[in-house]
Amino acid sequence: MIRNDIRNIAIIAHVDHGKTTLVDAMLKQSGIFRANEHVEDRVMDSNALERERGITILSKNTAVMHEGVKINILDTPGHADFGGEVERVLTMVDGVLLLVDAYEGPMPQTKYVLRKALEQHLKPIVVINKIDRPDQRVDEVIDEVLDLFIELDADEDQLEFPVVLASARNGIAKLSMDDESTTLEPLFKVILENIPAPDVDVDAPLQMIVNTLDYDDYVGRIVVGRVIRGTIHNGENIVLMDEGGNRNGKIGRLYSYQGLKRVETDAVQAGDIVALIGLQDANIGDTIADPEHPEALKGIKIDEPTLSMLFYVNNSPFAGREGEFVTSRHLRDRLFKEVKTNVSMRVEETETPDAYKVSGRGELHLSILIETMRREGFELQVGKPKVIMHRDENGTLVEPMEALTIDVPQDYMGAVMEGLGLRKAELQNMTEMAGYLRMEFKIPARGLIGFRNQFLTDTKGNGIMNHVFAGYEAYKGEIPGRTRGSLVAFETGETTSYGIGNAQERGTMFVVPAEKIYEGQLVGENSREEDMDVNPCKKKHVSNMRASGSDEAIRLIPPQTFSLEQALEHINEDELVEVTPKSIRMRKKVLSRLERGKLRGRMKNMQ
Repeated sequence: MIRNDIRNIAIIAHVDHGKTTLVDAMLKQSGIFRANEHVEDRVMDSNALERERGITILSKNTAVMHEGVKINILDTPGHADFGGEVERVLTMVDGVLLLVDAYEGPMPQTKYVLRKALEQHLKPIVVINKIDRPDQRVDEVIDEVLDLFIELDADEDQLEFPVVLASARNGIAKLSMDDESTTLEPLFKVILENIPAPDVDVDAPLQMIVNTLDYDDYVGRIVVGRVIRGTIHNGENIVLMDEGGNRNGKIGRLYSYQGLKRVETDAVQAGDIVALIGLQDANIGDTIADPEHPEALKGIKIDEPTLSMLFYVNNSPFAGREGEFVTSRHLRDRLFKEVKTNVSMRVEETETPDAYKVSGRGELHLSILIETMRREGFELQVGKPKVIMHRDENGTLVEPMEALTIDVPQDYMGAVMEGLGLRKAELQNMTEMAGYLRMEFKIPARGLIGFRNQFLTDTKGNGIMNHVFAGYEAYKGEIPGRTRGSLVAFETGETTSYGIGNAQERGTMFVVPAEKIYEGQLVGENSREEDMDVNPCKKKHVSNMRASGSDEAIRLIPPQTFSLEQALEHINEDELVEVTPKSIRMRKKVLSRLERGKLRGRMKNMQ
């Protein structure tokens, strides 16, 4: 049976190409909101972190009505680090809207998400967004998109993709630049005409796959997925199936999507997207089936993590001052709770009860988790990110590679090339566009750790970089790490202008006067290679003698401040980042100056 009353689509694109803004416009024009209702921009980015950073982290479901047809829309993240979210979402839909910026054209993540969609044999609609930009190059971008489809071996049907020109911000869509339009009506029309309606059997035994998990403190686990076959009823007994076997369950409540709301319903038929309550032990990839005729569906394959970090209980001298959750049990429970809904993340216990190995898809993926935890009131320490390497079937050591795209003004090309050369990057392609150079590299994932800061410095903030996972290749050899040592505080106390003034002659400072610090904390970066112990808490001795020249005002250079990602990139192997609800500090693993000296002595003797 063809269900013409429904369409399921996902919106895929590179980060910042306007996915969430387009969903906003579609919601507003479909009459979901009351005329007098206040609606925020990027209404789908419901999480505080998403709003701050202007990125989508978690995929979201919504539904709009158009001419009596329900269109289920799934907004997906654009960052490569959240690729696990995109992959799962694509198994729930019949077609995709591929959004491409009218100036930037296809970017690395465009290629990544499109490849995933074409592999699933989904029907694509190309939407060229931001056509109101003065520097738009619509015709060239359409040609670039076609080249990308050919490169990714799209079949004939997929190559016949319709093109819609849109300005999501202004809420307009048209089929050619000459058309007059004030609404998104042409886009809705193209969706209804081109996205296949679900072809399903509503009378067959129930089959549904768990695609996404949500969590609510009151009702527990919320299961989201698409009904593949049959009909699912409120209060129905079902069987949960996975590789480990079958387990019985019962549907507590059943919800379908209307706009941004989940609406309780009695039954949902095959083809529709549904949210269920009551299945507390359901996991992503499980099949929900009829107890009389249990048939398992193929599970969901997710790309493996490429980066790992050690999460420690906070044991610094300032531990427990700001956070609510500080113990090993708190940390363990929170990390294992995260894994239940974040499928591309792994958590392993280590030999020590106070440390856990957390693996994810990239630096951003892991730093979002850390940032979320600190906002929830956790205190923790994290070590330097490490790339996960494997051995292939021949025993060769292989490492994850990234496809890196860089847009820089031509003046900075030399500095960028030099920096990337040291990090084992290989130039694949170079094109010129409107005063900018676009360079494409293949680089080991290790080479990108700590590169972003250097890149922004080298390009004076004028460069743009994007990267996406590009498979595994043979190990590329050693990559030089940070070339400068740390300035380490050798006593606990409060910093003074006099102490910082003396220490800043040695390098760049990270602290301000009247800041509380502890022994072993990183207070600056040395201008030389080795670490140096300094005392920014030093006070000026008062005497009744006036020394010539010493009473001049101390000129302090503004300190360098670090975001969480920058701190993670900055630290060396023997250092940690301490994260609390109010502070981010960098420190040595061994805080005592004396102990570090003994350790260095032992290392020298071993050599």
